Amino acid sequence: MPRARSRTATAVAAMGLAVVGMLASCAGGGAATPSPAPPVTASPSPSPSPTAPPAPSPSPSSSPTTTPAPSPTPSEADPIAGWTLEQKVGRLLMVGRPLDGDSDLTARLVAERHVGGVFLHGRSHEPVEQVRAIVDPLRTLATDPPGLLVATDPPGLLVATDQEGGRVQVLQGPGFDAMPSAVEQLGLPDLRAQAAGWGAQLAAAGVDVNLGPVADLVPADIGAANPPIGAFDRNYGSTAAEVVAGAGAFAAGMQDAGVVPTLKHFPGLGRVTANTDTSADVVDAVTTADDASVGVFRDVLAASSAEPRPWVMMSTAVYGLIDPERPAAFSPTVVGLLRDRLGFDGVVITDDVSAAAQVQAWSPGDRAVLAIDAGVDVVLASADPTVADEMLDALLARAESDPAFATKVDDAARRLTR
Repeated sequence: MPRARSRTATAVAAMGLAVVGMLASCAGGGAATPSPAPPVTASPSPSPSPTAPPAPSPSPSSSPTTTPAPSPTPSEADPIAGWTLEQKVGRLLMVGRPLDGDSDLTARLVAERHVGGVFLHGRSHEPVEQVRAIVDPLRTLATDPPGLLVATDPPGLLVATDQEGGRVQVLQGPGFDAMPSAVEQLGLPDLRAQAAGWGAQLAAAGVDVNLGPVADLVPADIGAANPPIGAFDRNYGSTAAEVVAGAGAFAAGMQDAGVVPTLKHFPGLGRVTANTDTSADVVDAVTTADDASVGVFRDVLAASSAEPRPWVMMSTAVYGLIDPERPAAFSPTVVGLLRDRLGFDGVVITDDVSAAAQVQAWSPGDRAVLAIDAGVDVVLASADPTVADEMLDALLARAESDPAFATKVDDAARRLTR
């Protein structure tokens, strides 16, 4: 695609002038399923897209001078009408853009492979303006097709980061407040207003989506023995009511600022005794489909009717009492619990499936295919974007050979336009 390559070269040059040094460290049809190794189990703890319809054709009139109403344009009838398969597939991937390294790979993926999402990865102590100088050149590459979830100028690219607070805050330079941990946020007198301020800072930097808040319920008798959440004070208390209140207020504040919040990690990471980023075979042997941890997501989503609509991030742990065969992000059963039982019809994203130890038994291509086949909309390849080409190739091959899978690709792309 000569035109795309030309745009890439231009934008890379622009980014070379605009981007300053960043400090970084990591935040956190038939695809073969590997044989399971002995699992790391959870400690037991008691626990209580559719396509928009076309406008109706006008009824015939008896008057010969009556002019029929115009037929809807393709964009009115179907927001992805006219998109190529490559464009649809590209929109389903979100790749990491390291804040301390080379941006050429990200630029190529956006311009030539139509990747629709970029995750600002690592740690930055640069000011808001310098972060914006990273984002804007990428946006210039992503104008075809326009009209994704968030109205941007120019449109076409979703930019995300991880701004929870405490130990998980990617953007820390001037113009970004030092955010307290979720445990500390719960004691703030007006968390929603505080979160709206943090969201406004993200919006000023060109960020559309915040991959937070954490909505995981960590029981008090597990606490810091829960490595991914409790050990880092990422949980809003230890009761369902506390988590609903804290995560709900944080999400509402982000929405007030026009930033998409993301509830994570469905159906809950609060009982696992290993971290899926650094350990394989992580299994929650306790959580059920009727668990209080699932209820937290239900209640926060039910209370969130504002725009922009929240996303939900899928865990990559295995839930033995829901689907013991595959990680939640690859499980039609677990995604179905979210979609069907909880009635969520918004955007669903995986946790990172590029470098996480939990998913290394599957090839990168299989990870992407399994996620979309399960009903996920966005595959997150944040920690290791070098796997993106393999993921995109696998998605294209499956969609070209399997009409049912191609329909799932279409459904996911449509959800990203709402």
